This record gives sequence, structure tokens and C-alpha cells, in this order.
Amino acid sequence: MKIKKHIPNLLTLGNLFCGTIAAIFAVESNFTGAALFVVIGILFDFLDGFVARLLKVSGDLGTQLDSLADMVTSGVVPGIVMFKLIQYNLFDSPNSFEDSILDISLIGLILTLGACYRLAKFNLDTRQTDSFIGLPTPAMCLFVISLPLIQEYSEIEFVQNLISNNYFLIGVTLVLTYLMNAELPLFSLKFKDSSFKKNWIIYLFLVISLTLILLINYLSIPIIITLYIVLSIFKNLIPKI
Repeated sequence: MKIKKHIPNLLTLGNLFCGTIAAIFAVESNFTGAALFVVIGILFDFLDGFVARLLKVSGDLGTQLDSLADMVTSGVVPGIVMFKLIQYNLFDSPNSFEDSILDISLIGLILTLGACYRLAKFNLDTRQTDSFIGLPTPAMCLFVISLPLIQEYSEIEFVQNLISNNYFLIGVTLVLTYLMNAELPLFSLKFKDSSFKKNWIIYLFLVISLTLILLINYLSIPIIITLYIVLSIFKNLIPKI
């Protein structure tokens, strides 16, 4: 039995393990812990594909396993986080699931359904080898998981009030769900070569993103993901650039 063919799958299981821990933290409203394990899980998600290509051991099992792991880390966790955020705004404190079963908090779980549908489509879509069509689930997850961190650590009153508004959170939920499954081509962050002319939009995106992270910390995450979508639309409108 060749050990190397199992290495990418072990990394994928690492993603699933981290996602499961993140889900437990999210249920307990420990959003910092949830965010930490989501980020580690997404790192595993990046490494499994990279290592599979490096070792030349890609296969159907890895593809299916990857989507199942992503479903937990980047599908279930953001749904729980959004559910909790809406619930907090309704009750100003954690509330039992039984008391929330018929209220609008459950709208947050639409993110989980949208992520599931996107991941199923991704496995069947042969167009998404060098770029993405629709917002990737990890990007959606990072957007959502940043919201409670911004609410906790940001001192900007406008931002605080925005995240405390359920109309805003429900709007974010519906827009992100749509973007995950939209026929919207988004550029990949993979470099085929180091040429600036061919990769200018990636360089621009990375420079702006790093600057935003240094300047405004957690608040940069939803801005960066919005920038990613806007730059992709711009690139689609001017394909020859």
C-alpha cells in the first residue's frame, strides 16, 4: 500500500476535524474559537489539493472527501454563526434552540443549504479547474465568521449598529447564498507564472488585501471578499486586460 496517496486525504480529514471543533465552539457562542479552527481548517483545505497535485495522487475519493469536509467547516459553521447572531439580536442573550425553532434565527441556516448546493455543483462542474464560478464556500465562511469578531473588537459605532440589525444579517445571508450559486466567474489566486501583465489583478488584490488587514484588522475580511467579487466583475467586463 502506498502511503503517499493517503497524505492528501489525511489533510482533508484535518479540515473536517477542525470544522467539527469550530461547530462546537459556534454552538457555544465562542466565536473566537470557532474562527480560529475555521482558519486552520481552510488552511488544511488549501494544503490537501496542493499536496495531491505535488504527489500526483489526485482522485475521485479525494474530491468527494474534500467537499464533505468543506460542508462542515465552510457550510455548517457559518450557518450556526449566523443563526446565533440573529438570535442574539432578538433576545440580547443566548437562547435555547427550542425557543428559537419558529423565529427568524433559522434564516441563518440558509447559508448551510446554499453551501451544500454549491459544493454538489462544484463536484460536477468541469469548468472550475483554473478559476471559480460563484463565490467559494471558504470565502463565504470567512465573511460570516468575521462578523461577530468585528462586533466584539471594532469600536466603530456604525459597524456595531449594522451587525446588530437583523435586516442587515438576513440580507447578507440571502446575498451570500445567491453569490455562491450564481453563474459569476471569479478569478483564481493561482499563479501560472510570475508575469505581472498576466497576473496584475492578483497582485493588485493581494497588495490591497494585505494593506487592509494591517490597517483595520477583522473589519478588512468582508471588505476584502467584496473587493474580490468587484475585481472579478471588472475583469470579466474587460477580459483582454
